[in-house]
Amino acid sequence: MPPPPGRRESKRQQTRLALITAALRLVDERGGADRVTVDEISAAAEVSPRTFFNYFPTKEDALVGDPMEGCTDIRRDLLAAAPGADVLDALLEALAPAVSQIQRDRDLWLLRMRVIEANPQLIPQLIAAAASAERDLAEAVAERTGLPPDHPYPPVVAAVTNAALRVAVMRWASDAAAQPLSTHVREAFVMVAAGLAAPTPPSEKWKR
Repeated sequence: MPPPPGRRESKRQQTRLALITAALRLVDERGGADRVTVDEISAAAEVSPRTFFNYFPTKEDALVGDPMEGCTDIRRDLLAAAPGADVLDALLEALAPAVSQIQRDRDLWLLRMRVIEANPQLIPQLIAAAASAERDLAEAVAERTGLPPDHPYPPVVAAVTNAALRVAVMRWASDAAAQPLSTHVREAFVMVAAGLAAPTPPSEKWKR
């Protein structure tokens, strides 16, 4: 287990999360990002606008900001995964803390998804954040596998992992049975590990 963050880092994470939460709630309540100001977000989070800009360059960045920032280190966790495990198993192990964190913060993640869906102007920031995370993951995969940075394998693995996680999170968010996110993530990874072989349609199973 990674060591707990120091007091200063813990305070920084709490302030960042408070700003994200305040921004999302205000925009959700008022029905649009253009109806909320940085001053109002700062007041709701009980910090000054100057403090806000120490964390985010714009209001939109706060809305898209990852509430898990600082809670997990994918590179560290991937390199620390069981020696000899294949890449997908190592990724599942490395992603487990992040998946657990998302599960614990389910209400906040659902709120964030709802706000982004209702404010399509936020999508460019979301795409940029996802691309940055994907590059970081590709670098971690390259380091784990010992491949050179320009090899196509790490970015392909990172892109597929990102897609599998995105689908898992979307299914988890709309899952009436409320299965844990880990179940959806493992289901997606099993499909990838099987080479994306088409499963037998339910109707075909009944014919057997």
